[in-house]
Amino acid sequence: MHRELVGLSSMATRPILADLSEHLRLAHGTPVRFESVGGVEIARRVREGAEADLLVLAAGALAALEREGHVRAGSVRPLWISQVVAAVPAGAPAPALGTVADLRAALTSARGIACSTGPSGTALLDLIDRLGLADTLADRLVQAPPGVPAGSLLSSGRADLAFQQHSELMDLPGVTVLGPLPGDTAITSAFSGGVLTAAADPGAAVAVLGLLGSEEASRLAGARGMAPAR
Repeated sequence: MHRELVGLSSMATRPILADLSEHLRLAHGTPVRFESVGGVEIARRVREGAEADLLVLAAGALAALEREGHVRAGSVRPLWISQVVAAVPAGAPAPALGTVADLRAALTSARGIACSTGPSGTALLDLIDRLGLADTLADRLVQAPPGVPAGSLLSSGRADLAFQQHSELMDLPGVTVLGPLPGDTAITSAFSGGVLTAAADPGAAVAVLGLLGSEEASRLAGARGMAPAR
């Protein structure tokens, strides 16, 4: 039996990596265990010397850690692309999202708008600013704590509209996914994998990254709301 490899990942990729870890164990005899928390928390742990082999994060955050020397140079590879989707509480009326005007109407009529601390939340705030709604919506934005799905704020009643990665919302109870944002307001996030400088077995970690980026893995990722990076 191979030594178990330890990976760190953001919450957006947790469902995919759970499926893929099981697949790697059964199909390839490669034991891998990922710990998933908020991306901001993962980056903090890595900078403080977390002991792990693999890292799966938003591409920009991973690139920053590579520049700082926490990720082995040349080991980073693109893995998946994810769309941010809108959601409402289950049973609530579903606002139209076919046009940018529809999106503006949905935003301005919402009492509370949930977003994450990750890249999707940052991109949503940028979009709201671009739409000229930053001042109008400032008191209605509710940011979920790191590692907590924004969609959970719908079922708790703290928000009536949420935006987050499809993979994080698609199986969440008490939530109805409306779909991606229209036209040029669409928000897409890219996720990459890399080998940590502190990896005990970098060769094995590189091999696992290759399997995570394989066509077989891409099919499993597709069932979790992500597409392979090209």
